[in-house]
Amino acid sequence: MIDIDVARRLQESGLLWDPVEGDLFTIDTELLRDEAFMLSSMVVEPAVGRGGERVFRFNGTTEWALDSVEQQEAIWIPREDQLRAALGASFRSLHRADDDAYVVTLSPADGAEPREVRAPHAEDAYAGALLVQLTGR
Repeated sequence: MIDIDVARRLQESGLLWDPVEGDLFTIDTELLRDEAFMLSSMVVEPAVGRGGERVFRFNGTTEWALDSVEQQEAIWIPREDQLRAALGASFRSLHRADDDAYVVTLSPADGAEPREVRAPHAEDAYAGALLVQLTGR
């Protein structure tokens, strides 16, 4: 699972989230930022609030202190497969380097030289590559 700070940077860089069952998210408050929640019809389900905004409703007693939270208050924590899918056609490869780092290779659409992003875990390499793609840095 990627770090919440990386997930926040992805969100701030424009990564869009259309919530589906199985997605992980956290609520960026001091008390809850270390808790990961999973969208599941049994525990947390997406719904539409009174004002038309998307909300996540907490069912039953699982999260007794929460009734619902607006999507804008949540930070999506994309999984490895979701990060790879978000890279789209620019994703070329993932491989493990001799130093045990994971390396994602991107082929920019503008024909520029391929870029490599290294990280200690595959999901971190995908997230870093996606940040490069979204921000151009």
